[in-house]
Amino acid sequence: MNNLTFELGEQEHIQLNNLLKVLNLVGTGGEAHIRIDNGEVRVNGAKETQRRKKLRLGDTIQFGKYQITIV
Repeated sequence: MNNLTFELGEQEHIQLNNLLKVLNLVGTGGEAHIRIDNGEVRVNGAKETQRRKKLRLGDTIQFGKYQITIV
């Protein structure tokens, strides 16, 4: 598994679909929506189907071979 981190900086949160795009884990926003809708993403260990799920400091996301931690 490849571990990645995403730094929120001054933001309170980032939406799940945007995170996948920003980290170039998907090619388009449409692909992000399909992958999320298909249940391919887990947030804090649970399958997540909310496209715009707000991710906050400390959340962990699993997508394919990647584990992303929000810092």
